[in-house]
Amino acid sequence: MGWVELKDVRKTFGGVEVIHGIDLDIAEGEFVALVGPSGCGKSTLLRMIAGLEEVTGGEISIGSEVVNDLSPRDRNIAMVFQSYALYPHMTVAENMGFNLKLSGMSKAQQKPLIDEAARMLDLTSLLERRPAQLSGGQRQRVAMGRAVVRDPSVFLFDEPLSNLDAKLRVQMRAEIKLLHKKVGRTAIYVTHDQIEAMTLADRVVVLNGGKVEQEGSPMELYLRPANTFVAGFIGSPAMNLINATARRSGDSVTASLAAGATLPLPADASVTDGQAIKVGLRPEHLNPAATSGGSVSGSILLTELTGAQAHIVFQYAGADLTAVVDSMIAPAESETFSARIAPEHVHVFDAASGRSLRS
Repeated sequence: MGWVELKDVRKTFGGVEVIHGIDLDIAEGEFVALVGPSGCGKSTLLRMIAGLEEVTGGEISIGSEVVNDLSPRDRNIAMVFQSYALYPHMTVAENMGFNLKLSGMSKAQQKPLIDEAARMLDLTSLLERRPAQLSGGQRQRVAMGRAVVRDPSVFLFDEPLSNLDAKLRVQMRAEIKLLHKKVGRTAIYVTHDQIEAMTLADRVVVLNGGKVEQEGSPMELYLRPANTFVAGFIGSPAMNLINATARRSGDSVTASLAAGATLPLPADASVTDGQAIKVGLRPEHLNPAATSGGSVSGSILLTELTGAQAHIVFQYAGADLTAVVDSMIAPAESETFSARIAPEHVHVFDAASGRSLRS
């Protein structure tokens, strides 16, 4: 049994079920990210774990205790929100110790806890400042410090970095990961940003329409997506998906694409001859430096320079594909882009159901 366990958890709003029987076990000390597009139910699920939303059906346990009927205060959790929710008239130290004060702890008892959390989060020099005197990243660290001082069993993060600029998001990602290593508590992190999920979490749970599409380590989801939804959501830029027909002749299996193009498929592709499929190609595997597999080439439509890399958009088999290449060898837009991809890097999905056809 997991430290945080969800058994057939459901949520209904106005007669419409938005969370559809989710089962999930989270081990003690594990960092799990709930990721998915807006409206997929990830924040609702987190709020049910926190006790901020009532559970319509199923059970939520923390430790060995079912917490469905417990108030948020009695669940021994701490939540870090998207909005920092700091009291503007209080100092950093007062904000961090506010929940301790409510619990009846004296200032003398609070001080060592606040000082230790401030040390961990590099806030010691800011303890006497007020929120208006802090940057966005500093305010978020204060919000995290307020959670740390409580020493909860579970940390819950609800898109805590979405209000920060790109540079600060990268910095705060590193700080959250270091914080988790220091405190060693169970953490559940909600985000719509799959890069955040991939870089932070031990395990990623991909949600769509209130259901779990797939869960696993970041690399499991990247290397073996269960279906086209996960394939298109995990990875940046997104995986290219092309309509095709499977062709099997003896031990040889290929994809027949538009305009007479063909592409070798991996040996473990469970397809039948004539089956309608979708072929998935990761942009980073369409590299002109690759040396094995089938040829993929077409006219370049657009070149986007991102610094060390360039994103090449080109036409192939009636589709617009994206490739990621080294900026120093990026071809001009007037040229034809040509790459090779190893068959083991080709993903294969059933066209009707979207499920992966690789064993």
